[in-house]
Amino acid sequence: MKKKIEVFCTMGPGSLNKKFLNFSNSSIDLLRLNMSHLSLDQLKKNITYIRKYSKIPICIDTEGAQIRTKCNEVKFFKKNSSIKIFKNKNFYFYPDDVFQKLKINDKLDIGFSGLCIKIEGKNNSILRCKVLNSGYFEPNKGVHLINRKIKLNYITNKDFEAIKIGKKFNIKYYALSFTNSSQDVIKFNKLLKNEKKIFKIETKNAIKNLESILKFSDNLLIDRGDLSKDIKIEYVPIVQRDVIKKAIKKKRNVYVATNFLESMIINSYPTRAEVNDIYNTIEMGAKGLVLAAETAIGSNPFECVKILKKIINAFKKKKA
Repeated sequence: MKKKIEVFCTMGPGSLNKKFLNFSNSSIDLLRLNMSHLSLDQLKKNITYIRKYSKIPICIDTEGAQIRTKCNEVKFFKKNSSIKIFKNKNFYFYPDDVFQKLKINDKLDIGFSGLCIKIEGKNNSILRCKVLNSGYFEPNKGVHLINRKIKLNYITNKDFEAIKIGKKFNIKYYALSFTNSSQDVIKFNKLLKNEKKIFKIETKNAIKNLESILKFSDNLLIDRGDLSKDIKIEYVPIVQRDVIKKAIKKKRNVYVATNFLESMIINSYPTRAEVNDIYNTIEMGAKGLVLAAETAIGSNPFECVKILKKIINAFKKKKA
């Protein structure tokens, strides 16, 4: 019997409705709740709402060890202009302890709009920065420190609380974002002894420590979005193939996420490149595929899932 190729969908405004959840019961294998974009109250409400209409397992995806943006308004910053990053208001970074760890001359790549800044001054409450490359400062976007690494807790305080909520609701799946080492895996396994864990590969450190991470994990997820910010984007296909190959050799499940059907956030039909990417990923041996923005905020969540299913079926027929 051929192995099943699973489909995971990220839940959000585009998919948190009765129609999609009823559809999910026969089409989707896991419903992902991303804590980077949810408050704890929203997490409770979303789990309760999902459970009214769907029996599909829910996965709580932690924020993990990443710097993120917080702001009261979206603003575009031009190259060579100035930007002030505050300690805990207007434009600032999360978690709160990040402010103290940043230094003058640090360079930060923010989100996916191209914004890059350099810290040129610092006092107890403000980072004064120069914009090296134009882009938008938007809420809940990943921030990558280009010139060095800083130590962050493997999960946030909000993650701890989210896990407590998940246990109360009997949630069985949890994902660790920004897994960096086997120690992160061991700590997460200890925290969630009886639950199923997925460890996300999206940093240089995860690639460097892949062999030791594989020793203590059963399920990996390659997040190509954040990975493309931590390594050069042209190396992402190489890393994807290498991680899948090593995971299969160790008899581990490996899932792949990000940008599979990015054009379908707006359009009703995929590009040929997207279809080819999906087919190639399945052919490499991925256990499953993950939709993110496509179903969370996209205009065509049903069509995205249906296209994935069609490509999976085409692959199975070809291999039959």
